[in-house]
Amino acid sequence: MSTPSLYSAREPIFPRRVSGVFRRLKWWIMALTLGIYYLTPWLRWDRGPNLPDQAVLIDLANRRFYFLWIEIWPHEFYFVAGLLIMAGLGLFLFTSALGRVWCGYTCPQTVWTDLFILVERWIEGDRNARVRLHRAKWDFKKWRLRLVKWTVWLAIAMATGGAWVFYFTDAPTLFGNLLNGTAHPVAYITIAVLTLTTFVFGGFMREQVCIYMCPWPRIQAAMMDPDTITVTYRDWRGEPRGKPRDKSTGDCIDCMACVNVCPMGIDIRDGQQMECITCALCIDACDDVMAKIGKPRGLIDYMALTDEPAERAGKPPRPLWQHIFRVRTLIYTAMWSAIGIGLVYALFIRSDIELTVSPVRNPTYVLQSDGGIRNIYDVRLRNKSSEERQFHMSLTSASILRIQLPGKDAGLTFTVPADTTLNQQVYVTARSRDDAASTHTTDLRLWVEDLTTGDRASRATTFNGKVK
Repeated sequence: MSTPSLYSAREPIFPRRVSGVFRRLKWWIMALTLGIYYLTPWLRWDRGPNLPDQAVLIDLANRRFYFLWIEIWPHEFYFVAGLLIMAGLGLFLFTSALGRVWCGYTCPQTVWTDLFILVERWIEGDRNARVRLHRAKWDFKKWRLRLVKWTVWLAIAMATGGAWVFYFTDAPTLFGNLLNGTAHPVAYITIAVLTLTTFVFGGFMREQVCIYMCPWPRIQAAMMDPDTITVTYRDWRGEPRGKPRDKSTGDCIDCMACVNVCPMGIDIRDGQQMECITCALCIDACDDVMAKIGKPRGLIDYMALTDEPAERAGKPPRPLWQHIFRVRTLIYTAMWSAIGIGLVYALFIRSDIELTVSPVRNPTYVLQSDGGIRNIYDVRLRNKSSEERQFHMSLTSASILRIQLPGKDAGLTFTVPADTTLNQQVYVTARSRDDAASTHTTDLRLWVEDLTTGDRASRATTFNGKVK
């Protein structure tokens, strides 16, 4: 006996063209998201001399992240972590309220797949023409259409990979280096990998990425509940299916329009399914058919399962806001807002100067020939402004201590270039009444003052050894 195959070959899906409110919304979102992705690296933002003028830049070489006037340093990674947490909570919020709207409208896989299908339809024709071409033998016409389509897909995929690397260095400079072959090999490798993945995922795998590779279809079940607004077929109104002229049937005429436009190849009339990305194209298709046969729109529509009993009884559903603004979504909103407010507050209270002080522990202190005691400190001063600044260093302590900068006999003033961290050693000395003893410490505080703005920063530390 032969063993039955557990593998089912993929059946290609050829979505039919559709027009309507949700299709137009998807076009606008696709244009907006692609425009942001491709054009953002080319936007300029003047930060002053010696600083990059790219509006959005992930500068890995100098360990900086620039976003318009905001500059994130490595020790401020909590801003990035906070944004990632907000993104996760936002995904939970929108899924809980409106189902998989992220998957249906703004997910990169959906956006690029929509773009690739648009190219495919433009070159090979609408659904019926593409089905015939798929079933036809490989003749000259089929090879010609496929090669033209694959060439356009490859150009889009290459532009996608190229746009990604522009976020990590100056875009005009890198573009010129890519053209003349002098760019770093990492840039070419990254573009090649992203070109290949975009070409394969958007052109060939399509819905398989959503079904088999993406974990979100499995997670969404925990995010949704009966009050979630999602795409639903009103079977109590549509069943039994039949011809429009038959008075004993429901409104559904079994035209298959909802199935033919679905990019996932499912039948929404079978109920909510894991494969459904809530793109709502089936709503546009069904509404168009209902308008042609003189039936009310909304046979397939956004609704909540909790409204089903009322609608079956002929009563109006609850207002939309009652489904969206409920305890679960309000908790997500509160958490999302709290993190956002905290990040904004932390962003605006941070200073342009930051100071860290580390006592040198080997040796803990130095006993000088005149009986004095010297402690050495490693001071790191960050000038996060876009201009070179002069700083003055001082200290406060209950004891008589003297501060000195090695090699700066003229005083305690030094210069820190713009957007730079300066490492500076500092000597603090005192006279000892007795022999120095490491068990005696004196509290002190080191200060730096920006001589341009008057801003000050300080760090508390200790002086080791018995002093007067």
